[in-house]
Amino acid sequence: MLYLSTRGHPDRKHFCEILLEGLAPDGGLYLPERYPRVDPATLARWRGLPYHELAFEILSLYIDDIPAADRRAVCAKTYTPEVFGTREIVPLKKLEDGLYLEALSNGPTLAFKDMAMQLLGNLFEYELGRRGEQLNILGATSGDTGSAAEYAMRGKKGVRVFMTSPHGRMSPFQQAQMFSLQDANIHNLALEGVFDDCQDIVKAVSNDLEFKRKYRIGTVNSINWARLVAQVVYYFAGYFQATKHDSQKVSFAVPSGNFGNICAGHVARMMGLPVERLVLATNENDVLDEFFRTGVYRVRAGADTHETSSPSMDISKASNFERFVFDLLGRDAARTKTLFGDELARNGRIDLSRDPAFKQARERFGFISGKSTHSDRLATIRSTWERLGVMVDTHTADGLKVARENLEAGVPMIVLETALPVKFAAAIVEALGREPERPARFEGLERLPRRVTVLPPDVGQVKSYIAAHCG
Repeated sequence: MLYLSTRGHPDRKHFCEILLEGLAPDGGLYLPERYPRVDPATLARWRGLPYHELAFEILSLYIDDIPAADRRAVCAKTYTPEVFGTREIVPLKKLEDGLYLEALSNGPTLAFKDMAMQLLGNLFEYELGRRGEQLNILGATSGDTGSAAEYAMRGKKGVRVFMTSPHGRMSPFQQAQMFSLQDANIHNLALEGVFDDCQDIVKAVSNDLEFKRKYRIGTVNSINWARLVAQVVYYFAGYFQATKHDSQKVSFAVPSGNFGNICAGHVARMMGLPVERLVLATNENDVLDEFFRTGVYRVRAGADTHETSSPSMDISKASNFERFVFDLLGRDAARTKTLFGDELARNGRIDLSRDPAFKQARERFGFISGKSTHSDRLATIRSTWERLGVMVDTHTADGLKVARENLEAGVPMIVLETALPVKFAAAIVEALGREPERPARFEGLERLPRRVTVLPPDVGQVKSYIAAHCG
């Protein structure tokens, strides 16, 4: 299996090369040359496998440069009940007829990002150990990616983490999770801007090939293909739990800001998983919903990016969206490069409203979308608790709201859980008048000493900080 750039760079690379590299040299994102297809016989064979074995089977379709025994060992080490709290790893809960919630937030940081990040940490340590090399990871977080990455990488040999985040824009719990870590290989950089500023800096550093090579810069954001392919696994796991036979279709509702989580669903569907609809849910920062309704992808400035009660989706530049548009355009790398390079930089938007390919977003690729606001998510949290006795976080509430608007008779709808409610306690109190439960290991978290550096959103200053702390 070889990987190509969405922008047409001539090189083709193996998995372990792109694992450590992140962005392609031309600024594109890596994708496999083709999506491996899974036939009904394979689905039947995978049904009932333990999660770590399912992960091994799926990842083995994409990784041919790690020996099979080592692939299996990494998956077994990653997906354990001790790390994720249950034997099923991602148990499915029936909420009501035709509507399910897939629990993805039982990992170390109580967010779905742990599902891929724990694997990524073990893959990094394995590959760096095999090469005798070190890696400096630069990431951007709107809340959950940062803590998941830091908890996965803390203490790992050969790895340093430099995680940027928007200063003051994460929940108090999210900030405390990250900033309380005292590990020497973890560096938190709070930038005085919005998440998109952080993400722009990560991409700018990754595109500076001289700096990237000198300081061995890698990424953990979902621009890293390894993280995205790890997320494909729980779409299959959810499907097997919701169905009894392999001809039945399901739909998935996915809260989405950066398009990484739902892009994994797109990959699963392209592989042959029987998915009827991929239902994308946004908050007030509705760039993606606007595209799937109108065909226009319109990036917003930082001043126009709303600060909401589902802050991990306060994003107006969806970095993974380029992967889907590449597929939507028939894998036309030249056109993808023009759209996401020159046109987006010049106009701040991409307009496919008159392109015949836009119709395929729904008809061929199964995408539909919707939007949820603060009042919507509070109402959803309240009704889900009062009627069903289930407490959900604000992002999951966005997914539930849009899922309920798109239910189809006979097609199970699986909502992907984003995080546990304790990470967004203020909104839970506003909706329910009570505090969410807090795992014992996080008692007193907000009172712990903090280790964080505040910087302006300036790529030069971030580079200087990295250079000064790579010794």
